[in-house]
Amino acid sequence: MSLITLGIADLARSQAFYQALGWRALPQSNTSVVFFQCGSIVFALFGREALAEDANLAPYGEGFSGIALAHNVREKDEVDAVLTDAEAAGGKILKRGQEAVWGGFTGYFSDPDGHVWEVAWNPKGMIGPDGAFHFASE
Repeated sequence: MSLITLGIADLARSQAFYQALGWRALPQSNTSVVFFQCGSIVFALFGREALAEDANLAPYGEGFSGIALAHNVREKDEVDAVLTDAEAAGGKILKRGQEAVWGGFTGYFSDPDGHVWEVAWNPKGMIGPDGAFHFASE
C-alpha cells in the first residue's frame, strides 16, 4: 500500500482536523487535495463527490462503510490521549479506550466526515522511528 485517500465533504474542515492532531500537510497539497506523509504511506483528503465520480460510484450511502483506519501507538496510555485529541479537534468518540480481547488496548473515533479510526496499543507490535508498525518477531 502506498496511498490512502478519504473522500470528504469539506476540505478545509478536514485539513484543520488532521492538522489539529499534529499532522503536517505536504507541499504538494493544493485547493483540491491535501497530502500527509504517514511513515511509508501518503494519506490524502479529496472531495467525496469527485473521488466517487473518479471511481464511477455514487458519492453517498448509508451505514458503516466496511473499513476502519488504524493509528497504533507505542504506549498503552497514549490510546486515551489520542482519543482526547481527536475529540478536541472535532472528532466523535465511538468507543473509549478499553482492554481488547486480543490482548491490547483500543478505542475508536470518527473524523468530521464519519471515517472510522481505531487507536490501538498492541503489546505484540512495535513502531519504528519512521512511525511504521511491525509485528514483533516471536
